[in-house]
Amino acid sequence: MSKAIIFFADGLEECEALITVDLLRRAGVEVTIASIMGRGEITGAHKIKILCDALAESVDFSAADAVILPGGLPGTEYLYESALVRGIVQSFSDAGKLVAAICAAPTVPGRMGLLEGKRATCYPGCEGDLKGADYLDAETVTDGNFITGSSLGAAIPFALSIIAYLEGQEAGDRVRGSIVYRH
Repeated sequence: MSKAIIFFADGLEECEALITVDLLRRAGVEVTIASIMGRGEITGAHKIKILCDALAESVDFSAADAVILPGGLPGTEYLYESALVRGIVQSFSDAGKLVAAICAAPTVPGRMGLLEGKRATCYPGCEGDLKGADYLDAETVTDGNFITGSSLGAAIPFALSIIAYLEGQEAGDRVRGSIVYRH
């Protein structure tokens, strides 16, 4: 069973985050929701309160196969400002582990220079922060150990791409069928 850590911050786009968590858990991926806010409850961009599984500073990242960054503002800015988040994103990238980000959040590895020479997508208007990346106007893009998604509208294909990467295409297809996603 694969393990993933998803960082939650105040101002995240709730549906991008929760759809990803839900679908990965349906696929059998062990997902830990890690708050970077120093408290267990965060408030999303649309004032929805979410209880996280753990505080990011207490999570053991060594056994994780993936780190996931949901978008939303100001959530993405909190992610980028967090030395812990940037350190984990850098270490996962260096180790060839999956780094997945959606909406505005691809700007985190983008501003770090980690997407240089890679194909990537993000929320329209954020592509200037994808330093050196080949921006594609697509729902999701997988390039090496990076998966990027464009927006809330791409949350389901984004999550299915992560499932296929971690658990195989058959698992992704199984979840796709179970939620009757025909896109």
